[in-house]
Amino acid sequence: MAATATSTLQIATARSCMSSPRKLVKAGAAVLGTSSKQFVSSVQPLQRSFMKSSVRSCKVATKAMAESGDTKPAPGLPIDLRGKRAFIAGVADDNGYGWAIAKSLAAAGAEILVGTWVPALNIFESSLRRGKFDESRVLPDGSLMEITKVYPLDAVYDKMEDVPEDVKTNKRYAGSTNWTVQEVAESVKQDFGSIDILVHSLANGPEVTKPLLETSRNGYLAALSASSYSYISLLKHFLPIMNQGGSSISLTYIASERIIPGYGGGMSSAKAALESDTRVLAFEAGRRRKIRVNTISAGPLRSRAAKAIGFIDTMIDYSSANAPLQKELSADEVGNAAAFLVSPLASAITGAVIYVDNGLNAMGVGVDSPIFKDLDIPKAEH
Repeated sequence: MAATATSTLQIATARSCMSSPRKLVKAGAAVLGTSSKQFVSSVQPLQRSFMKSSVRSCKVATKAMAESGDTKPAPGLPIDLRGKRAFIAGVADDNGYGWAIAKSLAAAGAEILVGTWVPALNIFESSLRRGKFDESRVLPDGSLMEITKVYPLDAVYDKMEDVPEDVKTNKRYAGSTNWTVQEVAESVKQDFGSIDILVHSLANGPEVTKPLLETSRNGYLAALSASSYSYISLLKHFLPIMNQGGSSISLTYIASERIIPGYGGGMSSAKAALESDTRVLAFEAGRRRKIRVNTISAGPLRSRAAKAIGFIDTMIDYSSANAPLQKELSADEVGNAAAFLVSPLASAITGAVIYVDNGLNAMGVGVDSPIFKDLDIPKAEH
């Protein structure tokens, strides 16, 4: 066992390595807040192995370290998730919040399980096989993030009886089984017995580009079903296999409480529902199994999913110009906040909306407006 440098999560790792093919499994991703595509999963629950002759397989454990090569405990509070197992619903590429959360939890020592959606699977699987995501998989200690197993999951459907015939026969679902929420929870129980962490990182608003006044009833209800009720369903079915003292988080967006023109189709309503549900679920899950339930209100991210809305670059520029911290938000910052929230360091935090948006939520006006041109407003020093 050899000590390595302290990570960005105030942890360091000790690795036991042996030469072997690295297993890369199917994963998918999703981004809340700025997502316009549903990144729930629906694929065969098979773990795929891809051969890579020059890669070493390492089991990673984490522990607090003072400095590189120093075996004395470091001062401070380490984020330690060793022995914890996390199920993350929604990861379809390597630049969204779901992926970043998976990486931060893995860096802290958690075992990663993933639920993914079939339309994104082939491209993602091909990218993994070609090593396209290897750079993005690097953890603070230099090893690559590993995913123990991926499950098919379509969180819009609780059980197979709920699935319309046209979805069952859709070619994108061909060959996939056991992908409803109930079936996935049962599969995880059969395979691993229990989990400690549940992450909801998926959303869909089929009419997200439409103003609310032009949104159809079906479009509105679809947004709430995929983006907010899906969290209730996941927690309902996974709660019986969550170890007491565990934690669950979701991702929301400031449109739940502020007007964001262009973020339509009922998505703002879905985010508001998600935040309200977070408080109620925190009470119910806390009383039943001592499970903490929180949601992260993340700022805009230049992800592939968010680009489908059409104005993500504008939102990022607006945030950079008006937020107290004038910088572009990184997915890792949200991932690290998630690692804190699910760790013992946040043992008394539940039912909360945690803002990770460079402070934009605190602003009442856009200071880049011409109306403020004569005010001496400080700007970030570069």
